[in-house]
Amino acid sequence: MLYVVAALVLLGLVCLLNLLLTVGILRRMRAQPPAQAELPFALRPGSAVGEFAVTTTDGEPLTLASLEGTVAFFSADCAACHETLPDFLAYARAQGRDNVFAVFGGDEPETVRALAEVAHVVTAELDGGPVAAAFLNTWTPALYVVGGGRVVATAGRVHELPVPAGR
Repeated sequence: MLYVVAALVLLGLVCLLNLLLTVGILRRMRAQPPAQAELPFALRPGSAVGEFAVTTTDGEPLTLASLEGTVAFFSADCAACHETLPDFLAYARAQGRDNVFAVFGGDEPETVRALAEVAHVVTAELDGGPVAAAFLNTWTPALYVVGGGRVVATAGRVHELPVPAGR
């Protein structure tokens, strides 16, 4: 009987020590600042966009010289792109079609049609195409604000884009 009591006391002490260590670890984890997710934008604000020449789905020529406003990269096989799309469509309507450009990869004609109502759309090739190469963009969704051939802002979500002055 004495051994059973000793074993229970020892087990209780080990459990108490385990609880104290767990609380200590949790306190240390809370004390550290949260890690900021680093978005994989090769071009940062102030970076120059590379030259390119493409044709939109409407048959309009598009070059860096004619690019001014928001540029979005979307992909058909990207769940985050589909989550972002309704917000982007509303954002694009507010910006005006002439100020919004979308690069879409994949085979989803209904999505391309929805984008074409509010943006100039370029379909991406398997390697991303000339626009993705000009932005050194390798992921989606990726949003850029461009002015004067340079990146003004980058974002992964619409709400992270800067609000234009006067809105």
